[in-house]
Amino acid sequence: MPAIPRFFVAMPLAADTPISLPNDVARHMRVLRLAAGDPIILFNGTGGAFKATVLTIDKKHILAQVTAPDTGSLQNTEPPYQLILAQGIAAGDKMDWLIEKAVELGVHQIIPIATAKSVVRLVGERAARRHHHWQALVHAACEQCGRNRPPLVAAPVEFTAWLNALPATAPANEATRFMLSPRATRSFQTLPATPPSTPIIILIGPEGGLTTEEEQVAAAHGFLELSLGPRILRTETAGIAALAGLAIRWSS
Repeated sequence: MPAIPRFFVAMPLAADTPISLPNDVARHMRVLRLAAGDPIILFNGTGGAFKATVLTIDKKHILAQVTAPDTGSLQNTEPPYQLILAQGIAAGDKMDWLIEKAVELGVHQIIPIATAKSVVRLVGERAARRHHHWQALVHAACEQCGRNRPPLVAAPVEFTAWLNALPATAPANEATRFMLSPRATRSFQTLPATPPSTPIIILIGPEGGLTTEEEQVAAAHGFLELSLGPRILRTETAGIAALAGLAIRWSS
């Protein structure tokens, strides 16, 4: 039996309620060639999901009937830790791909960071457009992978400004700040067998990585160097490898 299509809607949901679906959701449903009577799943980011049925479809509107909570979607799909990915902004569609896969791997928040070697520079209206685009990618990825709590994509930020906004010191007695570095000797195998109780930050540079000076500044803010092995990985590969490694080590 094919999976029932899932859609994110930024609106309140309640059982036994008809709703007019947003234009972006309606467009997606038309692409999927859904018809009146077809079942769908709706979620709004608050944690749960609802079963619904398509009532009517016309050129301008799609009306659906929310029927009941989707108890199958109430299973906890979130990892037993909170992970923040501080990612040097990658060029082209690499950032899109990375964000999509990071959502699938359970990331809690994504912070796009402009570093010294960043090829892409986002300011003003262009930054706002990319930010909106990335958050839409998050919603689409959640629709696909079954998550009901979409991660937050922060607005793009400069490396130094982001570091200075962090608390001066990391939480006591727990290593929660890491940066990937080809010079690192600390491996994933050295991490505790159970995840920290506070959010973990993984810092990854863009194409070309972080500069030596940036690594030194990050280290002064409590970031520990972490290695993914002897090979130099592309930025989009490094991020996904790091998230996958933590998911395997700290899976419940």
